[in-house]
Amino acid sequence: MNDNNLTWHKVLENTSELPEGRVMTVTAGHTGICLTHVEGEFTALDNKCPHQGGPLGEGSIENGLLRCPWHGWDFNPCTGRSPGSHEDGIPKYQLKVIDNSVFVGIETEPEHENTISDVMVETMVNWGVNRVFGMVGHSNLGFADALRRQEQKGNLKFFGIRHEGAASFAASAYGKLTGKPAACFAIAGPGATNLYTGLWDAKVDRSPILALTGQVATQVVGTGNFQELDLVKAFDSVAEFNHRVEHKSGHAELMSLAIKHAILKRDVSHLTFPDEVQIIKAEPNEKAKDSEGRLTPMTIGPPKESFEKALNMVNGSKRPTIVVGHGARFHMKEITEFAEQLKCPVMTTFKAKGQISDKHSLGCGVIGRSGTPIASWFMNEADLLIVIGASFSKHTGLTPKIPTIQIDFDPLALSKFHKVEAPVWGEISVTVGMLKERLGSTDNKFDHTSQVQYRWDIWKEEKQKRLQEDRDKGISSIAVFDSLNKVAPENAVMCVDVGNNAYSFGRYFESTNQSFLMSGYLGSIGFALPAALGAFAAVGTDRPIIAVAGDGGFCQYLAEVTTAVKYNMPIKMIILNNHELGKISKEQRAGEFDVWATELSNPNFAEYATGCGALGIKVTNQKDLRNAMQQIMDHDGPALLEVMTDVGLI
Repeated sequence: MNDNNLTWHKVLENTSELPEGRVMTVTAGHTGICLTHVEGEFTALDNKCPHQGGPLGEGSIENGLLRCPWHGWDFNPCTGRSPGSHEDGIPKYQLKVIDNSVFVGIETEPEHENTISDVMVETMVNWGVNRVFGMVGHSNLGFADALRRQEQKGNLKFFGIRHEGAASFAASAYGKLTGKPAACFAIAGPGATNLYTGLWDAKVDRSPILALTGQVATQVVGTGNFQELDLVKAFDSVAEFNHRVEHKSGHAELMSLAIKHAILKRDVSHLTFPDEVQIIKAEPNEKAKDSEGRLTPMTIGPPKESFEKALNMVNGSKRPTIVVGHGARFHMKEITEFAEQLKCPVMTTFKAKGQISDKHSLGCGVIGRSGTPIASWFMNEADLLIVIGASFSKHTGLTPKIPTIQIDFDPLALSKFHKVEAPVWGEISVTVGMLKERLGSTDNKFDHTSQVQYRWDIWKEEKQKRLQEDRDKGISSIAVFDSLNKVAPENAVMCVDVGNNAYSFGRYFESTNQSFLMSGYLGSIGFALPAALGAFAAVGTDRPIIAVAGDGGFCQYLAEVTTAVKYNMPIKMIILNNHELGKISKEQRAGEFDVWATELSNPNFAEYATGCGALGIKVTNQKDLRNAMQQIMDHDGPALLEVMTDVGLI
């Protein structure tokens, strides 16, 4: 209904909804209204108190006056005027009552004019950053509105989470799976600091990520304002690119540089937006930018001298062994072909699990604490280690006693922990491709194919023996992963947490074509469920998503089950519940300490999932395990399987 440049909005269906002597907040278009009903008259006043912006519709009528709920100032509820000679009154809007419905007339809103936030969000989308995880709040509303506009155009998908830590973990997992940055989004103060752990996970695992935080208004910076923190200083240790957006910043260029740093450095970029800057109108000539001509191809070859040394070492070896890390995940086609040329075993770090299938004739599984005896055996038999995209973490346990070639895109990763014989800096696919082309005769190479199969046969026989062990204290982890081997889809994205569940997962689950996501160098408990949210944002329903966690890790972000339900993410959660931080108990025993403060009081996770709107199933008997696991896999929507496990058997 339009009238003299006014748009009339129905704000009350029936006058009986607001009794005599009461006030309430309503919305007319985008305008907040304090609606009053005093002495039989309805009045529409601006909802913001002129002093501190308090919501007057949440106030009350006291002695015939409208009282602000924040600081107790009174106004005439019918005129909006302040009592006495004060001039700080409240604007009043036109109001009509038609057929017992209340309408408020608001000046017709002009078309939206681009803001600084619009320019920066459009730039972000143009660079391919179109997945955002976060929480909308009072200090990021202007930027959130720009995100909303891009989502309405179909250019972006926003996932509202329940804890900002889950947002940064989800964005980190997205980067690990795709190699592209996603964004995490939070308010100033505690919202921003809650991002910190997930950002460090991304940083140490070389996952590109963009952090976007609100900030208090510039005029109150330095005054100890509510939720005021120096976010540039706070993020300085974690962010490779870290800037505060100002009124006169080159906004499109600033966003472009933030994303460029995240992609090329495979690191954290952070931008923080003061409250008032977010809604400043963009200059007429201020346009969004894109990535065209801004990114160089990374297909650089290695220096001649290091490459020639590596080539000579490969040609001279008889029993070379390839070890691949997470940094090689997008280069496995070339690496696998190289291994087949050498007929040599291929093992992975835990973080790189599944990058070569355990069903491949040369695949040996994981090396290290979470690994198989197959991988350990072949490492000990090797006369040359060819380490690609891995950096010798303590958990991997690669021996420095065997001559080593290390290939990596990052020169700082080369010889990071000790000297290696041939550190080779170059893009992995290019370098491995050059080795394939220049490789001499392989007549001197031992064909490991039959030995790999023989070692797998021994290990599978041993796993069957362990599967029969039953102390009548719960289901063993090996039984869980034996069932998972049988029911997990071959193309699943599998997100694993930290703890004994992770060690068992690495050792007992046999990969086919799955992708695996984990908190590698940071080793942060609680990763699995938020990572599954990130995986869904990357693959949607094209691939199944499975999250495996212990009870300790799962409880850290328990509320994100509701996020999976809200967005109908068909994530399958497998929770190993032993009512204990089992890995810590084990470490206490190993260190000759008393086991202390590791017992857990848990909810019934299956009932909790059901209460959130997901399918929840609980299993206490091994004979029921496989059917229950198949049931959650077949469920059309998010589902959780709670397995009561034996803390002593991993």
